[in-house]
Amino acid sequence: MAEFVLVAGAWLGAWAWDEVVPELRAAGHGVHPLTLSGLAEKRGAAPDAGQRTHVEDIVAEVERLDLRDVVLVGHSYSGIPVGQAAGRIGDRLARMVLVDSEVPVEGGSFASGWWEGQARFEAVLAEGDGFWPPPAAGEFEGQGLTDEQIARLVAGATPHPAASLTEPAALSRPLADLPTTYIKCLLDGPEPNSDVAALLDGKRWRLVEMNTGHWPMFSEPCQLAAILGAETAP
Repeated sequence: MAEFVLVAGAWLGAWAWDEVVPELRAAGHGVHPLTLSGLAEKRGAAPDAGQRTHVEDIVAEVERLDLRDVVLVGHSYSGIPVGQAAGRIGDRLARMVLVDSEVPVEGGSFASGWWEGQARFEAVLAEGDGFWPPPAAGEFEGQGLTDEQIARLVAGATPHPAASLTEPAALSRPLADLPTTYIKCLLDGPEPNSDVAALLDGKRWRLVEMNTGHWPMFSEPCQLAAILGAETAP
């Protein structure tokens, strides 16, 4: 059985995995949802947390719990710190699973890969006074979510520290060398971005598709848990 460390994307904390955790534990896995610094219940403790802090959050959790056979799961933004942490935990890592996520690029940031351009994204952050404001309910439409699920997302989301979105990544190990499953959520776009596509051409990365939106831990938690569990099979 594996030890899952689950890291949700922007605006979210460990609570985002509440419907996934019981499914994985029922299958016999260890499950450790993690809230990154500056978010959710940790919002006040580190409001200016950078993504390197988030890398340290993940590595420290693995080491604190002395976990082995670790499956690091990163969703959306959190693929960036998870991808860096995976290279740092050595033989503790069994697999990385990235859920409709970004990937770290040496010297790049979440902002530098923004689809409207870095300048536009940094303007949004400036308007948020050092934070990326959570989306309004309407911005979750078309992602396979019920009204109740959208309400949960909106109620639980907290502003995301801007520093974590602009700080450059530093890879200790090439991502292509890490055993990785990439889950593409098709309602959020049919194809992975170019950085992910290049990695999927390698021998150690594989693609799984879900016919749902960008937040499958809300829209399809049981299916997501089943996919995660299957990735631990020999």
